[in-house]
Amino acid sequence: MPGDERSTEHQRVEAADARQAGWRDWGPYVAERAWGTVREDYSADGDAWRFFPYDHARSRTYRWNEDGMAGFCDLDQTWVLALALWNGQDDHLKERMFGLAGPEGNHGEDAKDYWWYLDGTPTHSWQRWRYHYPQARFPYDELRAENARRGVLDPEYELADTGVFDDGRYWVVTADYAKAGPHDLLLRLTVENAGPETAKIDVLPTLWFRNTWSWDVPEGEKPAITQGDGALIAGPLTLAYETADASAALFCDNETNAVKLFGEGATNRSAYPKDAINDFVVNGAWSVNPQKTGTKASVRYTLTVAPGESRVLRLRLAHSGDDPVGRRAPDADRAVLDRERHPFADFDEVMAAREAEADAFHDAVAPTDLDADRKRVLRQSLAGLTWSKQFFHYDVRRWLAGDPAYAAPPPGRGNIRNGGWQHLAAKDVILMPDAWEYPWFAAWDLAFHCMTYAHIDPGFAKSQLVLLLREWYTHASGQLPAYEWDFGDVNPPTQAHAALVVFRLDGGTDYTFLARVFHKLLINFTWWTNTKDAGQNDLFEGGFMGLDNIAPVNRSTLPPDAGRIEQADSTAWMAVYALDLLEMALTLAHHDPAYEDVAVKFFEHFTRIADAANDEGLWSDDDAFYYDVLTLPDGTKQSLRVRSLVGLVPVTASLTLDGLADGLPEFQASVRAFIRRQPEAADNLHLHPRGGGTTLLALVSPERLTRVLAKVFDEQGMLSPHGIRSISAWHREHPFHISVGGTEQQVDYEPGESTSHLFGGNSNWRGPVWFPLNALIIGSLRDYEGNLGEAHTVEYPAGSGVQRGLGEIADDLADRLISLFTPGAGGGPRASDARYPLLSQDPRWRDQLFFYEYFHGDTGQGLGASHQTGWTALVARLILKESR
Repeated sequence: MPGDERSTEHQRVEAADARQAGWRDWGPYVAERAWGTVREDYSADGDAWRFFPYDHARSRTYRWNEDGMAGFCDLDQTWVLALALWNGQDDHLKERMFGLAGPEGNHGEDAKDYWWYLDGTPTHSWQRWRYHYPQARFPYDELRAENARRGVLDPEYELADTGVFDDGRYWVVTADYAKAGPHDLLLRLTVENAGPETAKIDVLPTLWFRNTWSWDVPEGEKPAITQGDGALIAGPLTLAYETADASAALFCDNETNAVKLFGEGATNRSAYPKDAINDFVVNGAWSVNPQKTGTKASVRYTLTVAPGESRVLRLRLAHSGDDPVGRRAPDADRAVLDRERHPFADFDEVMAAREAEADAFHDAVAPTDLDADRKRVLRQSLAGLTWSKQFFHYDVRRWLAGDPAYAAPPPGRGNIRNGGWQHLAAKDVILMPDAWEYPWFAAWDLAFHCMTYAHIDPGFAKSQLVLLLREWYTHASGQLPAYEWDFGDVNPPTQAHAALVVFRLDGGTDYTFLARVFHKLLINFTWWTNTKDAGQNDLFEGGFMGLDNIAPVNRSTLPPDAGRIEQADSTAWMAVYALDLLEMALTLAHHDPAYEDVAVKFFEHFTRIADAANDEGLWSDDDAFYYDVLTLPDGTKQSLRVRSLVGLVPVTASLTLDGLADGLPEFQASVRAFIRRQPEAADNLHLHPRGGGTTLLALVSPERLTRVLAKVFDEQGMLSPHGIRSISAWHREHPFHISVGGTEQQVDYEPGESTSHLFGGNSNWRGPVWFPLNALIIGSLRDYEGNLGEAHTVEYPAGSGVQRGLGEIADDLADRLISLFTPGAGGGPRASDARYPLLSQDPRWRDQLFFYEYFHGDTGQGLGASHQTGWTALVARLILKESR
């Protein structure tokens, strides 16, 4: 912001960082899906989707965390406040988002509801969420049956395809949260009838305790929610509600209805189990607790709303009066008493103030000249990140052994999944990739999340990067956990790069943070060099490296007798890693000379890796591209000539040295000595063409870069109207074939959803546009321009005859990616939702954006997870021109 002025929200962030106020204590930390997760899977075969399906979720208690719609909770998720709805037609309450389990979808798991994260602030002082709920019966069975009928060559059958939104027959439900204080939460629910006729809806804001008491012998202390005067009383919490429209408060227990689910021989722990409120509202059963007490309670509003009209419901959840650090605040008793007597006296005032403060905060983040369309993309992408913070609880040792109060799980589960990660004991709020499709952290995803989130809350971003490096996450070997489906899988090592980005966005002065992550990453870097360089030749393996099915063979499961794959992407990631640790060491060396020695180590590491990548077979000079190499058992090598992002990761391995090494004579002398001993290392040092000192370390020389980019910038190749494709469209007519172990394998160009379930994924890296590597490539092009100058141009697009500078090209690539979310030419539909005019053109829908996992390589249609504001939120960095 100009001068020293800080917005009110910035001040809250600073107070939270300094632990002066607990503004982050309560937040939208509730997953949209907890069923079908590894944590809830106690099966013998590891089939998480089948063991805990959607239809069990309303009746079965979760062991590790909760899910809900528009949910808020505290840091330990001891309680949850969320929303339930009933349109009078469905056979169960809408308490959570519906979607297909992985085996049910013709392209894997897929959320089928339509909801959006429209706004949010880092301290969650203001959050806005929106959902469109059909007035007709929700077509659960139709969605399952039609997607089961369709094959992998067919598109997914979506809710909009069913016609359930025809004639506007749906509810627009908006949840606005505002904080009057760290532990004083206001909830405003706005329910609009978008249809042509008067309609009825039940709205049930629900408060419950996560079940923490059932797992041990003896049973733990069980909390209770009771009826108050216009309020639900839950220990120190009071949920006040206006009684005018409330027909009743309904109570049950967060306990499994085992009799309903498992039949004869099963017993219930409570006479009023988890689904009792559902059965009372939907079926008219006398199932709720008449004593009005339990561990789950709903306030029921039955609303009749005329067409085009809205109803507003107001609730307020407040703590008993403790201040943010647990001390009794002055006049707290009087303040709480006032809220209990007049909980809504200042409600509208607080709501308006927090929304205005959120506007001021985001105005400070956005460039002043940003147009309305890009401002919307920026704000909603950042909002999605605030809503993607989730409570993640998973103690692997206990999960493997089972709970004392229950029968032991089937033996051998550790051989199926995560048996080597028994030290991992997570109970933290983490930025997740997607609250429904990916409600669990992934190591390299989280790095990208932090790069974007640091624009609004660098303190939280730093804490996230430190978290996965802590001893209860990182393996004793130094390996970082990948994701709960297989912690031992290998993700690209992006944490160092993210730490540097966050460090710079935070002002570039928190050397304690930088040193903290540096020392932990040293251990991880050593793990990579010890375990993923089988040939000890500085060419690395690693498996699929987050790129799923991009390769012709499964790089994670290649049998040893078939050989090994030396990977262009893995090798380049290690070059990037070495450069990032070099930059960290040089930055820290200006404050502690001891880091000069280790800086030399990473300079040497980088040059060895770069030399190997360029001279040991990954580079194809006749094809001007980098490829994986299959080394057969007899030592012969075969280049896997697929033009893909695998061969573009080397372009991201660059570092501008200007200023970093100044004033570090020992480092400079050691580098000169190393080059005298190994003169080939100088091939990776590129001087500024206008003279001066060495300015750039890069794996790809400027000469080779120009040749590589000729392939990339071909619009019949990797350049799409909406960014760089993951595989060149050239393979549409020229598939790559290879025989491995007597089996023929092929890679061609698939612009949309995957037509194969190989390699364990429902996503497709064989043609679509993905944000993470696009953003890194854009940043590297700007680095190269800083070294080569604007005079260095390449033809862009290839064959156009137009020469452009690398910075100008980076800007154009960013514009192509941003255009996925902005209106088309002449105000036409945005590319990411063009398949559905309802989503991209209808006035009630068009300003609500989905941030998809990836995008069709030809049309830009959004695909995969629809709330992937994990790495697709990188669009915010592109808008801010901060991709590096």
